[in-house]
Amino acid sequence: MTAQTRPLPQPSAWSAPFWQAARDRRLVIQRCTSCDEKIMYPRRFCPVCLGEALEFVPAKGTGEIYTLTTQMAGPPSGFEAMLPYVLAVIRLDEGVQMMSNIVGDGALGARIGDRVTVDFATVEGSDTVLPVFRLAGDGQ
Repeated sequence: MTAQTRPLPQPSAWSAPFWQAARDRRLVIQRCTSCDEKIMYPRRFCPVCLGEALEFVPAKGTGEIYTLTTQMAGPPSGFEAMLPYVLAVIRLDEGVQMMSNIVGDGALGARIGDRVTVDFATVEGSDTVLPVFRLAGDGQ
């Protein structure tokens, strides 16, 4: 796989701060300043009160696996070289969920309910940095 074939995020005006934080190796989520709702994925307005006063706040970077799947064969175009890989929905300790990869030692043995911590992976050949997760206690 070459870096040019892998699809990369295309930040919008409202998601750019999330991607900049990832480049800085920080995980952030949105918070509505009107109703205090925590939000993930980045949006233009609050899905609860429809307020537009949103801010990015630091996330702890810890959570648990809500659900996962292991891609062993037949990946989408651009992801062939990653096989096998684990795709998971992580329930962050802040209460929001986000989709990411489980990486590192033991990733293929990950299970629903396992505790995870955020890490960051730079996509080869780009300046894109993706939040990924490791099983808690993974020495990297």
